[in-house]
This record gives sequence, structure tokens and C-alpha cells, in this order.
Amino acid sequence: MILAGDIGGTKTALGLFDVSGADLRLVRETTFPSREHASLRTLVETFLAAGPPIRIDGACFGIAGPVEDGKVVTTNLPWVVERSRLVEALGVAVVLLNDLAAAAYGMLFLPEEAFAVLQTGHEGTRGSVAVIAPGTGLGEALLYFDGARYHPVASEGGHADFAARSEVEIDLLRHLRERFDHVSYERVLSGDGISNLYAFLRDSGRAAAPEWLERELESGDPNARITQLGLAGEVEICAEALDLFVSILGAEAGNLALRCAATGGVIVGGGIGPKILPAMKKPGFAAAFADKGRLSEWLRQRRVCVALEPRAPLLGAAHFLHDRMERAKER
Repeated sequence: MILAGDIGGTKTALGLFDVSGADLRLVRETTFPSREHASLRTLVETFLAAGPPIRIDGACFGIAGPVEDGKVVTTNLPWVVERSRLVEALGVAVVLLNDLAAAAYGMLFLPEEAFAVLQTGHEGTRGSVAVIAPGTGLGEALLYFDGARYHPVASEGGHADFAARSEVEIDLLRHLRERFDHVSYERVLSGDGISNLYAFLRDSGRAAAPEWLERELESGDPNARITQLGLAGEVEICAEALDLFVSILGAEAGNLALRCAATGGVIVGGGIGPKILPAMKKPGFAAAFADKGRLSEWLRQRRVCVALEPRAPLLGAAHFLHDRMERAKER
């Protein structure tokens, strides 16, 4: 039995996978609000205590943050996760992965119907794959293809400097610099990024914010409401914020594809992509993705799709550990 986890800033999913040869079967899964728990260790103990006693052969957790020397200081949570503490609690080998490395690896085990294709590209092209995932934060990773198999490569590219491409985005950068010490892509391409774009359009006078909407956004989840109204096209400022979000997402997806020569294509993961799929299917995403000068035609030939399966990081963590255990047996 393998224990796997997908630990994000908003929620944590834990699952138990039964191993039968090369197949893994999810037998129990629970999702927790991350911030309601003091640590990953206490959350894991709560999860295991809620079910019948079982024997675990190993555990793997995909965690939002850089993994270094068996330790993760989480980016969007007040946690410090240490592998040694988890080994002590579970009594088995534990692997810590960057959450996007886990998500990227999980893409390899999804059926074709779990993807919505935005750009067909060259069908059947093998090679490295870029993964970009807007959610609570912005994750980026790579699936490196060595000619025989894929290897997940983590990054913290979502925290790289936001690069403006137009007069509007230059003004956006100035607006965000007044609010934040460092303006990263995550300040734009995340849940809170939706609100940041809305505020920019309102405060710069580029779009009017109705008074009823301003009152409504003071309670509840403003990011979800702005997105909902933007998709419906009911409120101009919300539609413009969503279009700007999608254009910048396309541009950064194209940047990532160039940085890692993603001949195998680009996958948009994370929780936001599936929710705004109609907006991503509009011309703005593909146009920004391929707007790279001399490499524009090369990018138009890449396959681009949106992963619709939210369990991809959990599956990736489980399969990564299982594959490592199988290779260890072969040695």
C-alpha cells in the first residue's frame, strides 16, 4: 500500500493506493483544508486514524515549495515539512517532491479524454513537456524525456519576474510594483491574480466597476465571482480581467515551452485552467502563446492542452514512488 499526498496552499489531498504489479488503484482519498491543520504530520495522522489499520510500504508527498535536503518551507502555508519527521511518524521510507513535479509526472498516467486540446500541433511528437499550473499560486515544471522515459523536473518559475509585453501590461507592472516588493508571474497568474487584474483595470480607469459588484466582492470569494462574471460576459471589467489573465497565461506558457524546448508540447494544469476553459479556447491564449518572433511558427507546431483531472498530482506522487520502488528491486 502506498500513501500519497498533494499538498497545496488551499487544500491537501491524501490517498491510499493498492499496488498490484504495475497497476495502482486508489482505495481511499480525503481532501482537507490545509490551513486548518498545524502540520502535514498531524494531517497524515488524522487521515490514517480515520480508517482501518493498514500496512504502508512507503509514502510520497507533492508539496508546494522547493524541496531541499529533505525539507520544504511551504510557499503558501505556514508549514515546515521535514522528511525525517514523517519517517518517524510512519515508520517507512518517505519521498518529498515539489508539487508541480508530482503533477507533471501524474500527467503521464491520465487517459486522453482527461485533456482538452487547445492546439493540436504535431501529433505523436515525443520529447520534453512543459507544465504550467495556475491555482492558489503558479507552478511550473518539466517532464524531461531521455529517449526512453520521462523524468519530472521541478522549478519555482512562477516566482520569476513578470515581463510586460504591451503598454497595458507595462501599466499593470507599475500598478503591481506599488503594491508588492516583487512582481512575479504568480502575482498575476493565480487565484489572487484575478483580483489583482480587476483592481488594476478599475484603479487605472480602464474599466468601470459597478457599485453593486464592489459591495458584493467585499464578502465571499472575489476571485471566483470575478471569473464567473467574466465567463458569462455580464460585466465588462470582469470580462476584460479574464481576457488579460488568459493572454498573459498564454504568453508565459510560450515562454516556458521555449525555455525547455518542449517538443512534446505544453500542458496547463492546476485548478484554474479547467474552470476558465471557454476563455482559453478563444483566440487570445493561442495568439499570445505563439507571439515569439522567429520562434512563432515553431510554437504553433506544439501540442497545447488543459489537464481536466484534479487528481494528477496525487497520481503523480503515487506513481513516482512506485516506479522508484520497482527500480530498486531491479538493482
